[in-house]
Formats: sequence, C-alpha cells, structure tokens
Amino acid sequence: MTRAVHSIFVLLSVVAFISATKVSRCKTDVPRDSLLGVNITGCDTPPCILKKSSTVHIVQKFIPSEDIKNLTTIVSATIAGIDLPFIGVNGVEACTRITGANGAGGCPLKKGVEYIYSNSFNILGFYPAVALRVHWALKEEDKNITCFEVPARIV
Repeated sequence: MTRAVHSIFVLLSVVAFISATKVSRCKTDVPRDSLLGVNITGCDTPPCILKKSSTVHIVQKFIPSEDIKNLTTIVSATIAGIDLPFIGVNGVEACTRITGANGAGGCPLKKGVEYIYSNSFNILGFYPAVALRVHWALKEEDKNITCFEVPARIV
C-alpha cells in the first residue's frame, strides 16, 4: 500500500466519522451495524441544502455483512410521493469508488471488513427548487448492502 493511498483512506475515515451527517437507515433487511457513517458536504443536520449548479460530495463508511462480488449505486429523490432517479449516479457501478482499510480499491469486498465509498453528484441548474427525500443505496443485484435516506431542499 502506498503512503498516499493510506493517507487518503485515513483522511476520508476521519471526515466520515467526525462530520457525520444525520441520516435515516432505510427500512430494509440491511443489518443495523453495516452502515457506520455518512458525510454529505455542507450538511451535518438535515434537511441538506442542495444548491443548483453545484456538486455534492458523499462519503460512506460501511462493513458488509457478507462477501460482495459487485455493487451498483442506486440514488433517487422522492418528490411529492414520486421517485425520480438522480441523473449521473443512479444505476452506476460502485466498486471503483470503494477503498478498503489496506488501501486497495474495488470489488470483491469481504464480509466484516471496513470500507469507504466516496462519490459526488451534480445538482443540475434545471432541477426545481423543491423539498425532497434522497434515497441512497449500494446494491448487489436486488439486495441492499447499505441504504440510507435524508431529507433535502434544492435551492
């Protein structure tokens, strides 16, 4: 493991742990202790303010409860009871955005090992100014491996 990769992993771990955003776990069969923390830039306490024409960064610490071969990012916004996918992140392969404690990245992931997932998404200028609920999951096939929701406002 290179010193730079290790330093990045430690930095992301500290950020995700110290500046954790208060999120709600999804009502799924994901074990409660699998999601260790989430950090959304500029948001400690919801609702998160998502500014149009900006980029939001997210860091998520988790421990899978089983071995994982591949993960897909599933991200949607619920507005007035309608689920709308977030353009650019929904349905995208997640393994390239995961780093393990040893500095190695990608899948497969091992049960019981701590990992950090980091990603960013654009709040496009044409999005309406509206209150919404963000749903963010990492899935292997049809099974949620991690999942959280957080209220937000696009301004």
